[in-house]
Amino acid sequence: MPAVRGEPMSDALHWLPATELAALIRARKLSPVELTEALLARIERLNVKINAFCTFTADAARQGAKIAEAAVMHGEPLGALRGVPVSIKDVLFTRGIVTTGGSRIFADFVPEEDAIAVERLKAAGAVILGKTNTPEFGHKSLAESPLFGATRNPWHPDMTPGGSSSGAGAAVAAGLGPLALGTDGGGSIRIPASFCGVYGFKPSFGRIPSGPGFPGWETFTVPAPMTRTVRDAALMLDVLAGPDDRDRHSLPAETGSYLAACDEPIQGWSVAWSPDLGYAQVDPEVARVTEEAAAVFEALGCRVETVATGWENPEETFWTMAAAEMYANWGDRLPEWRDRMDRTLVRYLERGGGVTIGEYLRAARRRREFWAEVQGFLARFDLLLTPTVPVPPFAGDGSWPREIAGEKVSPLGWMAFTYPFNLTGQPAASIPVGFTRDGLPVGLQIVGRRHADRAVLAASAAFEAALPWADRRPVLD
Repeated sequence: MPAVRGEPMSDALHWLPATELAALIRARKLSPVELTEALLARIERLNVKINAFCTFTADAARQGAKIAEAAVMHGEPLGALRGVPVSIKDVLFTRGIVTTGGSRIFADFVPEEDAIAVERLKAAGAVILGKTNTPEFGHKSLAESPLFGATRNPWHPDMTPGGSSSGAGAAVAAGLGPLALGTDGGGSIRIPASFCGVYGFKPSFGRIPSGPGFPGWETFTVPAPMTRTVRDAALMLDVLAGPDDRDRHSLPAETGSYLAACDEPIQGWSVAWSPDLGYAQVDPEVARVTEEAAAVFEALGCRVETVATGWENPEETFWTMAAAEMYANWGDRLPEWRDRMDRTLVRYLERGGGVTIGEYLRAARRRREFWAEVQGFLARFDLLLTPTVPVPPFAGDGSWPREIAGEKVSPLGWMAFTYPFNLTGQPAASIPVGFTRDGLPVGLQIVGRRHADRAVLAASAAFEAALPWADRRPVLD
């Protein structure tokens, strides 16, 4: 099979979206083997610069590509991702492939089963390139692992790509594969999507089944796609969504294709724009870029209204529940592993160990109240727009902003827009909308009503059609 008809294999291939790659493979115009070899070579050359991959499964990828090519050549029924490369975040179980969770505790752990999402990607014919770096158990939104070190931002290697799906975002931004599977428990898809200038889609809670895997935030975290285009994320969602009795929270299947939803019109929609959710401090450059982006929805035929949500900051609710659940999962490891754990994880577990049952239940009640407030607010609007992250990417030295726009902020102040919608479980995406004057990527968050995944995809695709972003790429060579 030729690489691409009429063209030699080149770096241009690394930037093709998965939808095009899948079509070329089906038409026998692109060899899965040559595609995989090209990406493996690129990873070998560039991963040393950004540290996106922590485990590199070159032999298994080559074998998967050969199987995909044979299926194409023999006219076998093809899955939606046959021969298309994908990476997997290192908190997700992969059968026969070391899965560490970014922790020394599991440095040599090899699962005997796949996570449901990984299982579905394989069934669709995807070729697994390897595992991407993550902070220990995905507990924070920075990009450093005790086992594998820090991941760097492809746009500015001295900056963080965000986290906890840090390697996933960096890999997609650097052209090390068109598709990445990550997880989002407090912004872990959307934050690196914003910082790396790619698309990140957090589906409705339960849309993609979770597990089996490491214990985590059971009612916060979802597996989720990171891609360079909206349609690539929708293609992944078509493969990944649907119920599975192994996850009691999984949602029933929806009718229709998520890929087709990208072509649905959004004219006449009512869109709320909140620059700060009423409580967040926002960097002036981020405020400027995202406000301009929100105005684009007017040109797309929507009615955009700047709003005051009236919500109180749910940070304490999130902190209390997340810390307590993290302690319940990993607190018993402290006596043996404290000195070999990430320092911030240790502090996190210690905080969680101090949460009383009364405090946890009051936080759970406040979470229900917050959901009612958000639901009532969005009864008036089809979508809510906010900045994805209040700040542009910052130095990758393991610290986070304590001050924004001249004002001191709380520990989660720099990620104030993402975790609220893990509390509510609503679909939310980050779309690339521009750069600061220093050339740092900025994202806009699109939040939908409960279970309105199709609406978020349609709005994302409409914006992408108006202001495409996939041709803006970092220079790494």
